[in-house]
Order: sequence, then C-alpha cells, then structure tokens
Amino acid sequence: MISNKMVGLVQNSSIIRAMFEEGKRLADIYGAENVYDFSLGNPSVEPPKEIREEILNIINMEDANLVHGYMSNSGYQDVRTTIADSLNKRFQTSFTGENIIMTVGAAGGLNVILKTLLNPGDEVMVFSPFFGEYRNYVDNFDGKLVVVPPDINDFQPDLAEFETRVTEKTKAVIVNTPNNPTGVVYSETTIKGLADVLNRKQKEFGISIYLISDEPYRELVYDSIEVPYLTKYYNNTIVGYSFSKSLSLPGERIGYLVIPNEVDDYTNVVGAANVANRILGFVNAPSLMQRVVARCLDAEVDIASYNRNRELLYYSLREYGYTCIKPEGAFYLFVKALEEDDKAFAAAAKKHNILIVPGSSFGCPGYCRIAYCVAYETIKRSLPGFEKLAKEYSTADRS
Repeated sequence: MISNKMVGLVQNSSIIRAMFEEGKRLADIYGAENVYDFSLGNPSVEPPKEIREEILNIINMEDANLVHGYMSNSGYQDVRTTIADSLNKRFQTSFTGENIIMTVGAAGGLNVILKTLLNPGDEVMVFSPFFGEYRNYVDNFDGKLVVVPPDINDFQPDLAEFETRVTEKTKAVIVNTPNNPTGVVYSETTIKGLADVLNRKQKEFGISIYLISDEPYRELVYDSIEVPYLTKYYNNTIVGYSFSKSLSLPGERIGYLVIPNEVDDYTNVVGAANVANRILGFVNAPSLMQRVVARCLDAEVDIASYNRNRELLYYSLREYGYTCIKPEGAFYLFVKALEEDDKAFAAAAKKHNILIVPGSSFGCPGYCRIAYCVAYETIKRSLPGFEKLAKEYSTADRS
C-alpha cells in the first residue's frame, strides 16, 4: 500500500511526461520522422564543446578523491566562489561563495528552499501560467498553492489581482522568467511593481515574504531582450538556477541557489537550506558537474538554432490562423487552442502525430504549449499537420 498522498500524485502524474512517452510509442508505429513531439523541454542543441573538454581535463588532471568525494552540503567552496564572482561581474551584485548553495538542478533547489521556509498551511503564490510541478513542490511540504489568474493580453503578471490575494499566510511567491510555458520575459516595470506590492504587504502584515526566482531559461533570450536580476529589486529574493537549458545539461541535474545577505533571517535561512539539501536525500549536488560548470560559466549554447525554430513556427502558425504571442525567451510557444477544451484540442492534434501539452497543465486552460527545442526539419515536416488541424476547425465552425 502506497501513501494516500502518492495515490493522488500517481493518478495526476505529469501530462508532459505522459505525452513524451506517447511520442515514443507513436514513433515505433509510424517512424520517428513522422511523429512531431513538442511535449518535453529537452534541449535539442548540443552542450558547448567546452563541457566535454573540461570533463576530460578534470578527470585526467584533478585528484580523483576530490572529484568524486564528499564535500560540504553546500558544495565545493571554490566552485561557489567562482559562481558568485561571475554573478557579480554580470549583474553588479556583491555575492560571496557563502551566498551560493549548489543543488541538484533548479528543481532540487526549489524543494530545498521550500523545505527551508514552509510550515504546513503556508501559502505560496504563482502567476498563471506556471510550471505545473510547482503544485507538487509546494504540496511536498504541506503548503498551499495560490494561483493568480493570467492577463492573456501579454501574460505579464496581473499585479492588481496579485495584491488582492496576498494574505498574512503568504510565505513565498515563485516567478519564472523567461517563462515556461509562454516564453514571456517579465519586464523591469513588472518586477518593480511586484517588489512594491511585496514591500507594502510585508509592512501591512508584519511578515517576511520571500520572492523565489526560478531561472533555468535566463540565458535563452532573443532580440537583445534584457532579463532583470531580481535580487537588485527586492531584498527578500532567493534565486534558483539550473544549467539544464543554458548549457544543455538537463540529465546532469546541476544548479544552485543564491541566498543574498539581505534576506530576512539570513543566517538561519542559509543554515536550514544546507540541512535541507542533506536531509531531502540530495546530500550534495553532483561533484563532477560542480567542477565542470565552474569552468564553463562563460560557455554558451547555439541559441541561433532555437531562434530559427521560433521564427518558423510562430509566423507559420499565425499564417494558419492560430493566436499566440511571440516568445521573448526560453523555447516554448503558448498557442490559443481552437476550441474551449484544450485537452480535446491536444487530442485532435495527436491525430496528425503532433504532440503538444494542454495549457490546463500550467494552470491556464484554453491554451497549449509547443516546445520548439527540436530539429528544424521536425518543425518543417509538422507544418502541414498544423495547417490541416486549423482547417478542420475552420470547416467545423462554418458547418
């Protein structure tokens, strides 16, 4: 007998992963080249060449007991210092290695900080649409997820609605920019407005509200868009970062938390986060990959490939009659479904061997997410299917 909580989690297991598995099943039937799987945000661009080179250099040159052994739960001191120095250079911050905790990806980092902060019943706010796993991460620690409805005009956070939903039970707010699933980058105006609301509410209720910035897509931006670094706008900001997308290393599970000195109860928060890193079963972030990423902080993936995909998909779908906003970052297109039921629309797309994820998985029914981190040829071959799908709905509307 499994736990009652796990029964529910199994029944509601990630639809994104379910679509990914369905893609493999269809590929066995129709051939991989005839299945257009846009379900999973799995980078199609190879890691930078520096990654392989540094893996070999580290294994060949560094002491094996150091590379493969235990270290502080927060990670290697030299790695953390190198990351802090890099952030300071890029964003004019003033971090030290003590502000950095190496984590098992951003997902591990978010669970660590939520374990650190939440008491049962504490509220964690998110802006729809949001990465669906936030539900589970908050539930892991018996928190309550509070969802702010979307502004579908531009998918910037609706701050007026947000302010009405902050309560004395609000412990944290999670933001994700560039956003999964919309690709929207939250503007500096939005971030300043968000900080103003939080500062007012902290004063009104006499509480600390932590802003958790989930940033796996920070480097994946187009058209010279700037992504504000949130610690500069609000003192109680904690950053969760992952190298999964920026260096195409999703399976390596390597990232970090930034906990600035300015956060309320800094000493206890950092100490508890280190303990949480251990007792959640991570113990520490992967040792080899800590050393690799510290040597590759200036490396970049070929974002031009994602941009090429973005341009082809966005303009083609608009031509066929789909409604969507042009993503500014990440590698997702959030498309309005051609019927009210986004799950039914995704099922209709599957008839053309097109796999997309219903927006209800992201707390935003009526839309679907298309992950365009695939081969360019995959997008080209999928376009006739998207066009046929649009014509089917157009014909049905006229009948």
